[in-house]
Amino acid sequence: MRIQIEPAWRFRNAEGREIDPLLFRVLAAVQRSGKLTEAAREVDFSYRHCWNLIRTWSAFFGTPLVELSQGKGAELTPLGEKLTWAAQRIQARLTPQLENLSVEIDREINAALMDTHPILRLHASHGYAIALLPELVEQVAAVRLELQYLGSIDALASMSRGSCDLCGFHLPSGRVTPELAARLNRYLKPRAHRVIRLVTRTQGLFVAAGNPLGIRSLQDLTRPDVRFINRQASAGTRVLLDLLLAEQTMDPDQISGYETVEFTHAAVAAHVASGMADTGFGVEAAATQFKLDFVPVAQEHYFLACRLETLELPSMQRMLEALKSPQFATAVDALPGYALNTPGEVMSVMEALRA
Repeated sequence: MRIQIEPAWRFRNAEGREIDPLLFRVLAAVQRSGKLTEAAREVDFSYRHCWNLIRTWSAFFGTPLVELSQGKGAELTPLGEKLTWAAQRIQARLTPQLENLSVEIDREINAALMDTHPILRLHASHGYAIALLPELVEQVAAVRLELQYLGSIDALASMSRGSCDLCGFHLPSGRVTPELAARLNRYLKPRAHRVIRLVTRTQGLFVAAGNPLGIRSLQDLTRPDVRFINRQASAGTRVLLDLLLAEQTMDPDQISGYETVEFTHAAVAAHVASGMADTGFGVEAAATQFKLDFVPVAQEHYFLACRLETLELPSMQRMLEALKSPQFATAVDALPGYALNTPGEVMSVMEALRA
């Protein structure tokens, strides 16, 4: 049994009428497909039901949510777009915390049920590939993977003090400076730990569709007309950004919004999609999710790490085989900006720092 907690929000007027939560699913489906018939099929309701739902809540707001035109299909109005963005931002902001909470509840309930599946505890930096692992490892390897999200540095610290069996973190490709290596060596010991390859991914700048401000590089972040949204200090993405800024001798104090942070790639992308910031830094998959343009900046490796004795566990060996499976390869291929990096291959700490 696996517990899943999903965010829900209520929109209520003075008379106490509440929006049907299905509306947000229908609007998101219309945004993706551009056709109400396909949107109805996606949410598994009839065309008539979906259209009546849209009409009802357009009347509620006093303005249309969707425009239908012959030959052009369906298109969200500005209010429809804003409602869809609001639902997506709630999802992006709260999902990591709710998934962490669901792991804790799941653990206690399955203990009460005396679940006999072997369990591995994974603390990892948030990402689209790592999010695939709990379901995949359980299906392919019959191992329960308890995934909790932390920033890269915090995940490494958690693994080092024994709070989890393995951790997920990412490093810039070919850019591990002596200062960064010294920081990592506080938690990764060459004799005690091993690193496991997973994926490579592209990090870059999120910009509005069409890139109206012409943002082309990190140098544009210091322009007075550009508002930035950052990641928290313990995030591997923030470590990468600070490293790139230092390489170009850029002063973070000159970046408007540098101190304003979100905690996931998706939350940063949602912030940019809302118009609350002009750009943010993160993975391409998040830009695609929120229909933003993407300016690639750097490549990085996403690794797992564990203690040497953890590798000997039968459950760990089965998980490594799952990482090498065609199922994982197919899932990663569907993620924009991600590529396989001989997943499941074990390497030394020094090899990882040189990658």
